[in-house]
Amino acid sequence: MKYDVIPSVDIINKTADALRERGVEVFVADNYGEALEKIKELIPKGASINNGSSRTLDEIGFIDYLKSDTHGWNNLHAAIVAEKDPQKQAELRNKALFAEYYLGSVHALAETGEMVIVSASGSQLPHIVFTSPNIIFVAGAQKIVPTYEDAMKRVREYVVPLEDKRMKDAGMGGTMLSKILTIEREPAFMGRKVRMILIKEASGF
Repeated sequence: MKYDVIPSVDIINKTADALRERGVEVFVADNYGEALEKIKELIPKGASINNGSSRTLDEIGFIDYLKSDTHGWNNLHAAIVAEKDPQKQAELRNKALFAEYYLGSVHALAETGEMVIVSASGSQLPHIVFTSPNIIFVAGAQKIVPTYEDAMKRVREYVVPLEDKRMKDAGMGGTMLSKILTIEREPAFMGRKVRMILIKEASGF
C-alpha cells in the first residue's frame, strides 16, 4: 500500500462524515493557507495554547505564526522553551497540561473514523486524551487509509521508519515505536471540543 497518496474527494468527505459520527468536528481545507486561517478563526484572543512537535503545523505556517507573536494567545510552549531553570521549566510543563487549546496532528486516519497517534515519550498524550478542553488536529489527506488495521500498518511500516531516519539525519538518536493511541470517538459527556482540519494536500508523514 502507498501511504503518501491523496485520496479522492469522495473518500475525504466519507472520512470527514465518519469522524463527525464519532464526535469530532471536521473542517476540510483546500490548502495550507486555508488550514492556518481556520486555526486563527477557532482560537479566541487571550486563550492559553500548547502544541506538540508536528511537521504539519510547521508546513502550514503555524509555527512561524506563533513565533511572530502577533496572535494574541498565551503561548505556553514558548514559555517552557524560554525557561532555563529545570525546576521552573517542569512547573511550566505541568501547568501547560491544562492549556485551553492543544494543537497537533495524527499519524493515520481510517476512512471509518479511527485516529491513530504514535509517540516515543507520550508527552503530548495527556492533552489529547483528557486535560485540554479543546483539541485541534491538522492532517494532510494522504494520512487517510481504508481501515483501522491499515492505519496501524501505516504507523508501523511508514511513519516510524521515516521519523527515525529524519531524526538520525539531523544528528539525533532516532525514535522508536513506544506508545500508540487510538481515538475511537469523543464522548459528548466529556464536554470537550475535538476538531480536525483535514487538508486536501499532503502534509507531514
